[in-house]
Amino acid sequence: MADANALAQETSPYLLQHAHNPVAWMPWGAAALERAATEDKPLLVSIGYSSCHWCHVMERESFEDEAVAAVMNEHFVCVKVDREERPDVDAIAMEYVQGATGHGGWPLNVFLTPDQVPFHGGTYFPPQERHGLPSWQQVLLAVAEAWRTQADEIRATRGKLAERLGGGARLRPARRTFDPAALDQAVGSLSELHDAVNGGWGTAPKFPAASTIEFLLRRGDTSTTVQTMKCMAGGGINDQIGGGFARYSVDATWTVPHFEKMLYDNALLARAYLHGWQLTGDEDLRRVCEETLDWALREMHAEDGGFFSALDADSEGVEGKFYVWTVDELRAVLGEDADAAIRWLGATEQGNFVDPHHPADPGAPGLNVLEDRGPRPDDETVERIRATLLRVRGERVWPGLDDKRLTAWNALMISALADAGAVLHRADYVDAARDTAQFLLDRLRDADGRLLRTYNQGAAKLPAYLEDHAFLLEALITLHEATFEARWLHEATALADVLLARFIDSENGGFFSTADDHEQLLARRKDLEDSPIPAGGSAAAFGLLRLAALTGEHRYEEAGVSQLTLLHEIAARYPSAFGHLLQALDFHLRPTREVAIVGPAEGRAPLVAAVRSTLRGDLVLSGGDGTDAAGLALLEGRVPVDGRAAAYVCENFACQRPVTDPDELLALLDA
Repeated sequence: MADANALAQETSPYLLQHAHNPVAWMPWGAAALERAATEDKPLLVSIGYSSCHWCHVMERESFEDEAVAAVMNEHFVCVKVDREERPDVDAIAMEYVQGATGHGGWPLNVFLTPDQVPFHGGTYFPPQERHGLPSWQQVLLAVAEAWRTQADEIRATRGKLAERLGGGARLRPARRTFDPAALDQAVGSLSELHDAVNGGWGTAPKFPAASTIEFLLRRGDTSTTVQTMKCMAGGGINDQIGGGFARYSVDATWTVPHFEKMLYDNALLARAYLHGWQLTGDEDLRRVCEETLDWALREMHAEDGGFFSALDADSEGVEGKFYVWTVDELRAVLGEDADAAIRWLGATEQGNFVDPHHPADPGAPGLNVLEDRGPRPDDETVERIRATLLRVRGERVWPGLDDKRLTAWNALMISALADAGAVLHRADYVDAARDTAQFLLDRLRDADGRLLRTYNQGAAKLPAYLEDHAFLLEALITLHEATFEARWLHEATALADVLLARFIDSENGGFFSTADDHEQLLARRKDLEDSPIPAGGSAAAFGLLRLAALTGEHRYEEAGVSQLTLLHEIAARYPSAFGHLLQALDFHLRPTREVAIVGPAEGRAPLVAAVRSTLRGDLVLSGGDGTDAAGLALLEGRVPVDGRAAAYVCENFACQRPVTDPDELLALLDA
């Protein structure tokens, strides 16, 4: 039994992909740790995720090889980890490998002592020595020999490594006073780093930076943000046919996508495009927001109300095959629309997404550079092209679907749907947000009411992390603001109380990434940077500050400010890594206004529309019929005026006279 693969009973699609390997994989947990201690063998911890292209490659080359598996099974206790289910294990391993080698990524392969001390690691290793990389078997045998001859010395590094791998846990609070000029400094730094030609920040590979865009939009930047969003929207990273964004572009022009689609990217980007439209009125931004959310509802929405995690980059063993169209294929299916589609999609003999200046390997999907593409056709033509190509594409072999539902990522989608639904008057979006919130609250809590991380095949498991609680806190607040339903704010308050009881660092401030009763790992970390999803601590701070403004509970504000105190100086110096925290800091430094709108729903609508007519980063919003405050502090004593719906604009719960006219409300908000 010791050499049997133990992954068949797991629910993670990534772990199940490895359930038939000859490697005696075990999931991370007490059984693997106990076996390593009993047999005095190192742990070989291999970490990845289901839509990871190079994870699939290493599996085919090495983990499916009987001879390689025999070496792994002889010398190690082999553990497979889905990084999306276990971000705590992944974070420790990644920080070690980045510190030891100067780079990281997935697959991530790390060797640990039985008491979890990492002592060697790397990312992808080939089956034979090449490109300066040792073969995987060479690595295995060298590590096994090191353990045989140097185990005591390796074990002795535990204390020092545990401290170093704690992430931001060693960080001490900075000065308590916040300098508003730091936000201007951050904007200036981001402007200098901005790619003025192609949009975005950094060089290839280029990742969408939704949190950076959101921060700049809050500060009124419509130059770098809109240019970046337009470049991404027009590039190959955006699926022009089906909607939705790929995880990143392998080039600097957003042309060549790495084709996997992640739920979190699309939730964050849809909301950024929505806010860009609110600020500028640019209809292209609104269109991309809706295309992205429509894709998520069409291809990622489960019947139970949750959202799946990811679509793979590969189909039939080829990256991007599902998405690529050759000139001949377009002519065969589109008829008179073919020429317009060929120009728009930049199709070549090899296909679209082929860079003609850097020809792809034979048989690989091709790429086109942006300047070689024609303009987007008129809307009627685009609608015909998309309908036909979606139908034909749907008959192809689909990329693999990672169908687990993660609390954190679903919460990001709730925020996007609720916000967009309220602003764009899309009731279907708001309904989907409600359903997903109810799904999480019904299915992803244990018998004691504690939040869980992951759900699949009818079962939820694993204690939820800081990011799960924090993203859901933000989502429930956003859903309350979209619907004025009191239940979501009550659930947000209960969640905030868990954050304060289980995750806060009462000594130094901020939040740990795991709860105080979480499984004991080598280190209890604070993960500080957006990567690319918002850091859990930053989301906790932003959510708690918003909740304090809605409820008047000072303890929520104090907890949120403790995170700002830890990081505000660092964030201003390195803004591209702290976009979400900078949003929270911006919110805290503005005079925050609480807006309560009460009265019959039909009467409230024009007042609510006035509030949502542009992006307003300095207010929170609640409402009701004016007959029952439903336990919400902001609504207490707020009643209609002469039977008409009324808006109350308040600061620190001290309100100006109520107004019933939308223009009067706009004048108050814009004053």
